[in-house]
Amino acid sequence: MILLVVGCMKEKDFNTTVSIIEDKWYFNDQIVNPGSPVEGLLMNVRMVNSVFEDRGPELKKLANDFDPDVITESFIEKIPEYASSGVNAFTISLQGGMPGFEGAINTAFNADGSLRDEYLQRVEKVIRAADVNNTAIILSLFYQRQHSHFSALTGKESIMNALENSVDWITEKGFTNVVLEVSNEYRHGGFRNWPDSEWLMSEEGQVELIRLAKQLNPELLVSTSGMGNGRFHEDLARASDFLLIHFNTTSLDLYESRINDLKKYGKPIVCNEDDKLGLEGAAALAIAVMNGSGWGYMGMLRNQYFPFEFRGVADDLEVYEMYSNLSTPGFRIDPASLKQNSIAINYPHDGEIFQLGQTIEINLSHLYTDESEAFNIVLLANNEQIAEQDNGIRLRITWEPVEPGIYDFQAVVKDETGEELYRSAEVDIIVQ
Repeated sequence: MILLVVGCMKEKDFNTTVSIIEDKWYFNDQIVNPGSPVEGLLMNVRMVNSVFEDRGPELKKLANDFDPDVITESFIEKIPEYASSGVNAFTISLQGGMPGFEGAINTAFNADGSLRDEYLQRVEKVIRAADVNNTAIILSLFYQRQHSHFSALTGKESIMNALENSVDWITEKGFTNVVLEVSNEYRHGGFRNWPDSEWLMSEEGQVELIRLAKQLNPELLVSTSGMGNGRFHEDLARASDFLLIHFNTTSLDLYESRINDLKKYGKPIVCNEDDKLGLEGAAALAIAVMNGSGWGYMGMLRNQYFPFEFRGVADDLEVYEMYSNLSTPGFRIDPASLKQNSIAINYPHDGEIFQLGQTIEINLSHLYTDESEAFNIVLLANNEQIAEQDNGIRLRITWEPVEPGIYDFQAVVKDETGEELYRSAEVDIIVQ
């Protein structure tokens, strides 16, 4: 039996102590969600921009009166509601996530890796509020968009300093409800803009950072997250305390195989980012749970894009109803109810880099369609149509960009009158 405990508590002033026994999560030595379909699984929500700020000019173009403290307090106010719906943990970040516009300077680090107290004060408020509500924090350190500005980390030494200072801060504060995500999607192409990017984006670099965190605080639970395809590299799996996967570009029919591939490591499997919404998101949640993985909702348009709204279960009624049902002892999942219309962009993945003039093959999966109705699929790049095809389960569309830049792909299903029925989550790529 393997027992791992997070935190090195100086004072007995925390309610929630997170630990792992074999491949299950425990709070205060009690298995989470006992007697329910999510027993031992960490059910979570991505709220990385609940501590957002922008010290650059971009946000001022949208809102001159933006107050980071107001945003943080608005999230904290809703933590009890999220927790009561069955959420066990929140992912927050010291460098945030995509806010819906480019160029934000949003980081808890100075360029040398030292910590900014003003930013950490907001993070600490969230950690303590989560603790009061018997929930955990997945604290993410490095996010690919935070580069090329006055506060950007300057290379390997400053990245190592940032990690060391973050772990020391967690240890000195005595947080017992915090686990660590070193990098968000460490293979994301955006990290190529960072100094020493080849090291940072390699499995060797991530293992080095994980091991440094464990050396500084052996009791801290540490991992890093993979890309949206639900895969996790063997070297990372062996170095991590738990396996952090993302399902953004994974179709529902592949969840079972992706999760089963990771069970051989005998560690908790946690998806902490999936951007499927509504009935599709509820199905994704249930399918992940049925196969033994915790699941993390990412309400991109509401929670992560400016103006960062936190409405509790009203963020997504279908998803939070499923959270509530699955955390209820004795609840049984009806597999037939999970066959929701679903379209996903399986390739490329977020952050893939292509060269101008290169033909890009875009792979789509379209599941559980009603063959009795006529409809077609429109592919958008930055909200402009670039291709259209009739219905099919597996689709391949080729496209050649004519200008460099960042492109957001989205697939939209329309009926024969042109009315939109549903659409995929966005996938962003980089064309150089």
